[in-house]
Amino acid sequence: MGKKELLLLDRFLTLWIFLAMAAGVLAGYFFPGISEFWNSFQKGTTNIPIAIGLILMMYPPLAKVRYEGEYIVKLPLDVVRVAIPLVIYFLIMWFATFFIVRKIGAGYPQTTAVSFTAASNDFELAIAVAVAIFGIGSNQAFAAVIGPLLEVPVLIFLVNVALKFRKKFFRERI
Repeated sequence: MGKKELLLLDRFLTLWIFLAMAAGVLAGYFFPGISEFWNSFQKGTTNIPIAIGLILMMYPPLAKVRYEGEYIVKLPLDVVRVAIPLVIYFLIMWFATFFIVRKIGAGYPQTTAVSFTAASNDFELAIAVAVAIFGIGSNQAFAAVIGPLLEVPVLIFLVNVALKFRKKFFRERI
C-alpha cells in the first residue's frame, strides 16, 4: 500500500478534540446559563447540536474508510481473513457475557448492556493507534478499518438475538 499523507484535521485530531472539550468546560464556567440555550435546540429526545457534534466526531473513522476503500474492494480475501476472527470474537464475547451475567442473576437490561459492552470495541482508537504507529498506508491500518465495517451489522444481529433471548430466558423477570 502506498504512502499517504494525513489531512490537517486528521493530524491534529487530538488537539481539536481537546480544544472543543476545553471550550465547552470554559463556556459552562463563564456562562452558567448556556445549557438552557443549547437545550432550546432539542427536538424530542435529540439535542441537535450534540447530534451534529457526534456526527462530526465520526469523521476520522469514515475518512480512514475513504483512504482504504479501494483496498477493501481490491483485496477481498484479505478482508475475509481479518473479518472471520473479528466476527468470532464478537459472537463469543457477547454470548459468553450474556450467559455469565444471566447466571449471576442480573435482569434483562443489565445482561444485555454488559453483553453489548463486552462485544463491542474501540475501533476508532485502534485505527488511530495503527495510523500513528504504522502510517495511514500500512497493512495494520487497513486491518483496523475492517472492524467498524463489521461491528454494526454483527451487533444489529445480536440485538435480534437479545430480543429473542428476552422472551426465552427472562419471562419471569420482565
